[in-house]
Amino acid sequence: MRFAAVATTSEQLAATAARSAKADLLAALLRAAGPDEVAPVVGFLVGDPRQGRTGIGWRTLQRVLDGVAPAGEATLTVADVARALPALAGLSGPGSNGRRHDLLVALFTPATEVEARFLVRLFGGDLRQGALAGVMVDAVARASGLPATVVRRAVMLGGRLDAVAATALAEGRAAVEAIGLTVGSAIQPMLASTAATVAEAVAELGPAAVEWKLDGIRVQVHRDGDEVAVFTRNLNDITDRVPQVTDVARSLPAGSFVLDGEALVLDARGRPVLFQDTASQLGVEDGPDTVLRPFFFDLLHLDGEDLIDRPLHERRARLAGLAAGWQVAGEVTSDPAAAAAVLAEALAAGHEGVVVKGADSRYEAGRRGKAWRKVKPVHTLDLVVLGIEWGSGRRTGWLSNLHLGARDPDGGFVMVGKTFKGLTDDLLRWQTERFLGLATSFEHGPDARHGTVTVRPEQVVEIALDGVQRSTRYPGGVALRFARVVRYRDDKGPDDADAIDAVRALLPT
Repeated sequence: MRFAAVATTSEQLAATAARSAKADLLAALLRAAGPDEVAPVVGFLVGDPRQGRTGIGWRTLQRVLDGVAPAGEATLTVADVARALPALAGLSGPGSNGRRHDLLVALFTPATEVEARFLVRLFGGDLRQGALAGVMVDAVARASGLPATVVRRAVMLGGRLDAVAATALAEGRAAVEAIGLTVGSAIQPMLASTAATVAEAVAELGPAAVEWKLDGIRVQVHRDGDEVAVFTRNLNDITDRVPQVTDVARSLPAGSFVLDGEALVLDARGRPVLFQDTASQLGVEDGPDTVLRPFFFDLLHLDGEDLIDRPLHERRARLAGLAAGWQVAGEVTSDPAAAAAVLAEALAAGHEGVVVKGADSRYEAGRRGKAWRKVKPVHTLDLVVLGIEWGSGRRTGWLSNLHLGARDPDGGFVMVGKTFKGLTDDLLRWQTERFLGLATSFEHGPDARHGTVTVRPEQVVEIALDGVQRSTRYPGGVALRFARVVRYRDDKGPDDADAIDAVRALLPT
């Protein structure tokens, strides 16, 4: 298969709004792919190729693009790209930069303009085309003629969507249904959708487990005898980097199990540190003032018995019997007041909020079904737009990604983050006209439709966010977490914007 088919489909996806239409586009491409091409095609289009990140930055890509003209004819194949990516990812040590440049030149030289654009987005982790895993699961089901529920369950248990897709198209339903939970092989994690309040979540779910929501590293812990494996939410194996977690796993009274939970660093007071500080402790021995500690909230397998189809209340009871001292705090209730009390306790202990889980729910990958609902306090800030980037895909031609600044009491504004979330088509149209009128400079000239437009700091926008974290990326030393646009505040001027000290005040203590 020509790689141009993948790149062209990606651009069609970006221009398509309907989920069903996206799935049809992907299914048609998968049917046309050869048996050895299905897995890499799936990996490319969901932005998760098997070898993972290649470590290639924008500057490296720009140097290559500056020296290579787009090819006039599509000759690059899916196999060519599939071979190049692991070679690029495996480079390290002296001379690796030169070898990386040569491999990239060899890859981009036969690439057409559309193929080069796709490769740049793939390397840069910027495939905003709507081909997320959920849509791809539907596409695999359509291409193979299998029920989506069968494919989804196999993906959850088999771990990788690309491998399940290849099996579905080559071997059919029996082979897909034979994919089961294997201790030592990562399982796709179940995720939570959002609820505004615990009362809303309990009202929707009825009897529910209300558990503290921890801001750590999602860990899935497998033990088979003396062998222990630990995987992240993205199914990366971090066993060798978390000896504290493996020690706990080996201490538990069972021969085999699969646990789901979080690992986070606690300070000397027993309070959680910031997420990035937990991440920085991977592979580091516990110090006198910090300790990496696992907290488990689910049990998926125990001594030869799969539990994923058992109701949550039963899985929690079995978990308590196995690892009571390591279980996430919470309680089962249908009383909104009791649920609110658990939330208050979690916040007082320094955690993010709670996750409300239907007591009878099974363990299923993804947010589908909304059996788990996370509840976190939402903060809002009034910030000033300092710049804005031209959009891509279906947002091409509109100004999209906002650069946000907080007021500096000493004068001016300090950038604290970016967001393109929460923007409707009406807002995109409005802000394009508004910010072109405020523009002071264009990264690539006033007639270009790419790059960043710097604007006069006059427009105030209300931003919702889950919190802030320390950051060296922005001058203010903090960055917004999960920021999204609520509304533009034409009733406020830039002097009414929140000061940088108000943003820093949201840092966890």
